[in-house]
Amino acid sequence: MGFFSKIKRLWSGTEEPAEAPLTETPASKPEHAAEQGSELPSEPDAAGPAVAPEEPEAEPASVQAEQPVPPAQPVHAEPVHAPATPEPAAAQPARPAADADKPQWQRDLTLALRSAEPRLSVWLEHVLKDVQKADDTLWERLRFFFSALDAPADEADKFISNFASWLDSMEYEYVNDFRSELQYRLALALELEDEEDERSRLFLKLSEGLSKTKEQITKQIDGLLSSHSTINEKFWEELEEILIMADVGFEPTMKLVNRLRERVRKSGSDDPEQFKTLMREELEDIFKMPPRIKAVNLPEVVLMVGVNGVGKTTTIAKLAYRAQVQGKKVLIAAGDTFRAAAIEQLQVWATRVGAGFYAKAPNSDPAAVAYEAVELAVKEGYDILFVDTAGRLQTKVDLMAELQKIRNVLGKKHEGAPHRTILTIDATTGQNALSQTKIFNEACKLDEIILTKLDGTAKGGIVVAVAMEFGIPISYIGLGEKMEDLRPFNGTDFASALLGS
Repeated sequence: MGFFSKIKRLWSGTEEPAEAPLTETPASKPEHAAEQGSELPSEPDAAGPAVAPEEPEAEPASVQAEQPVPPAQPVHAEPVHAPATPEPAAAQPARPAADADKPQWQRDLTLALRSAEPRLSVWLEHVLKDVQKADDTLWERLRFFFSALDAPADEADKFISNFASWLDSMEYEYVNDFRSELQYRLALALELEDEEDERSRLFLKLSEGLSKTKEQITKQIDGLLSSHSTINEKFWEELEEILIMADVGFEPTMKLVNRLRERVRKSGSDDPEQFKTLMREELEDIFKMPPRIKAVNLPEVVLMVGVNGVGKTTTIAKLAYRAQVQGKKVLIAAGDTFRAAAIEQLQVWATRVGAGFYAKAPNSDPAAVAYEAVELAVKEGYDILFVDTAGRLQTKVDLMAELQKIRNVLGKKHEGAPHRTILTIDATTGQNALSQTKIFNEACKLDEIILTKLDGTAKGGIVVAVAMEFGIPISYIGLGEKMEDLRPFNGTDFASALLGS
C-alpha cells in the first residue's frame, strides 16, 4: 500500500478508523532496562590485496566452539514471548465502530492523527504519547495505527509478534531504547521508506556518516573556491589534488575533472560560486543507473561475495532483516565452509533476525551447500535465499574458480539463479576496494555493490571511483553497526550530503 493511499483515510472526514482488537498482555519482562545495544559485532578490516588471506572474523560470544552445526538441517528462529493475538478472520481491517463504542483514547488518537502533519515520525509521536515501555498499551496503539492506515489486521499481528520477540532477545523494555528501531520497522512494513520524513532521517544519517569524508573533500573545495576569483587552469590542478587525496583515485579523478570542465564550459560561466552546484549535478549523473527487470522466478537467489573482513556476514544479516520485516520468508545458506566459526556466526544472526538457516559440516563443498539450499528453498516455499561464500579458501582451489562453480550449480538447479550477485566492499580500504571490484566482477558478473563502514572513513571518494570505473549500481551503504544502518543508496542524496544541499 503506497504512502498517499495510506494517508487518504486519515485525512478523509467520512469514515472513522477501525477499532483495534484488544489482546492479552505480553509475557512479563525483567523490571530493568538492559544496557545492551542493538549493534552488530564488527568483523575485522580487510587488508592487503583483493583476495589475499585475511585474519578470521571474530566468533560471536554467544557461539560455543564445541557445539557443531547439525549437517544438512535447516534451523528456524523460534518466537520469544510474543504477545498473544486473536486469530484473524481474514486479511482485512476490522469494520469501523461507532464513536460511542470506542474507548476515549481511540477517539483522541483519531483526532490527533487526522490533524497531524502526514509524516511517520509525527504520527508516531501521537501513537507513543504517554507510553513509557513495551506493554499491552503499546500493542493496542500499534494495532489501532495499522487499522487507521487500512493495513490488514493479520499484518499488524505479525508485525507486533516479531517486534515483541526482538525486544525480548535484545532485553529492551523502555520506549527510549527502541523508538528509532520501531520507526524504521514501521517504515519498511508500511512501505513508507521513501516518504519524505524517512528520507530526511536518512539524509541526516548520511550527512553524519560522511563527516570524515566531508572534512577531507568539502572543506578543501570550499577553500579552493574562496582562493580563486575565476575557474582557471590552476583551479583544475588544485581540484585534481584534492580528489586524489580523498581516494577518488587517479584515473577516476581525471575522468571526473574532464566531465566537470565540459559542464563548466557549457554553463558559460567561470564563476567559482557556481562550481559546487555544477559538481553536485555531475555526481548525480554519475550515480544514475538504468532501470532493470526485478521480477524473478521465486525463490529469489542472492549470491553474496567479498573478501574476509569487509562486513559480509553482518551485511547478509541486515539484508535478511529488511526482507523479514517486509514480510518475506528468508533462508540463509552458509556457503563459507572453510573460515573458522563462519557457519556458527551466520547461524547466530539467522536466528536473531528470524530467518531460516541451512548449513553442512565445516569444509564441505560450498557448491553442494548452495545446491541443497536451493532445493530446500523451493520445497518449503521461501521467497528469498541468501548464499554466503568464502572470502578466501584454505585449499589449493582458486577462489574465483570456486565462485564460478557455485554460480553454475545454482543456475542448473534453479533457472535464472543467481538472480543477483552482490559484492560487499569496505569503504575504509580505499583503492583496494577498486581492485576487489575488478577481480570479483570478472569472475562473477556483479549486479550490485554494497559499501560498508562509510561512516568510519575519510576515503568516501571511493564511492565516486567505484561508480565511474565500473558502472555497477551501488544498492546499499553501511552507516553504522545497527540493523537500521544499512540503507538504500541514493546518488542525489549522497551528492547533496557531500557538497552541501
